[in-house]
Amino acid sequence: MVSDPTHRHQSVLQSLTQYVEERVPLEEIRKLAGKKKVPAHQHSLWYYMGGIAGMLLGVQIITGILLEVYYVPEINSAHASILKLNSQINFGWLVRSLHSWGANLMIAAVLVHLFSAYFMKAYRKPREFTWWSGLALMAISLAFGFTGYLLPWDEVSFFATKIGLDIAEKMPLVGPVIAYMLRGGDSISQATISRFFVIHIALLPALLLALLGGHLMLVQAHGISEPDDFKKLPAEKKKYEKFFPTFFFKDILVWILALNILFALSTLCPWGIGPEADPFAAAPIGIKPEWYFLAPFQFLKLIPPAVGPIEGELFGILLMSLAAFAFVLVPLFDKGSSNARSRVATVFGVVVLLALIGFSIWGALS
Repeated sequence: MVSDPTHRHQSVLQSLTQYVEERVPLEEIRKLAGKKKVPAHQHSLWYYMGGIAGMLLGVQIITGILLEVYYVPEINSAHASILKLNSQINFGWLVRSLHSWGANLMIAAVLVHLFSAYFMKAYRKPREFTWWSGLALMAISLAFGFTGYLLPWDEVSFFATKIGLDIAEKMPLVGPVIAYMLRGGDSISQATISRFFVIHIALLPALLLALLGGHLMLVQAHGISEPDDFKKLPAEKKKYEKFFPTFFFKDILVWILALNILFALSTLCPWGIGPEADPFAAAPIGIKPEWYFLAPFQFLKLIPPAVGPIEGELFGILLMSLAAFAFVLVPLFDKGSSNARSRVATVFGVVVLLALIGFSIWGALS
């Protein structure tokens, strides 16, 4: 008697399913996912930004690993290895463009996610640690951008990094030490590119994955935050949708849209590379950092050489540091019990956001 192939395949599938379920609590995971709810309101769009940032992080990891195969972190070979990747390796230009454009889009998504969480007051009890871990993730994302920018060793990246380290050196006490350690000396050299490479591919990914794990755990523990106007609604007027499968599949559709944008930018505007850096040459006229560092760069240009007894650049750095530190302290200032404090926090966020946008546009056009 000949056995039925369909029945045999079903039996194998059932055995495999049973084997996995006995060892992995899939049913418990399904129940947990089914219980999670997402508030449905006019600001629900912003809930997608965290997922977009996470998806783009996945793109960064995959493309970063592929780039490591061909990149040579050596001062006389780094630029040539990128040129080879762009012109001789099959689809090398596409992988590099996906990595470079993906980095910019990921930082943009993290920024939007951060400010949307801020304006929805997602830093209030019991989400203070969720907020602080999000700020740390933002700092790590910017550190990724800064360290990765130097690695192609072209003219613009070299001098932009030099300016960035010179500015960091102005910070009191820790600035000179940090700048010296990152450079590996008094000037940008082989030690700098080696250190930036290790920080970019080893130290920062380890920190990011550890923090991201904690951040996601806290989000799961406390649920998705609700804006004040939604909280004030009567229970019968509040609308929710299940995270799985409703919101989850919407999330996937948004990821696909973001991926389409990323591939369109990468294919229509492939990421180029400038002339090889010459540490002994003069800086090109009009040198600028990447857009995510453009606002502080432009702001510092407006500061006079001295503000009273304080050097101008130092005064500007201290002012920006105080503004950044205010974001750390905001959960302790605005606890939700005072409308006046809530309005102050909102106005402060609006001022900072408009300043970031305004100075970035001004810097790009100047």
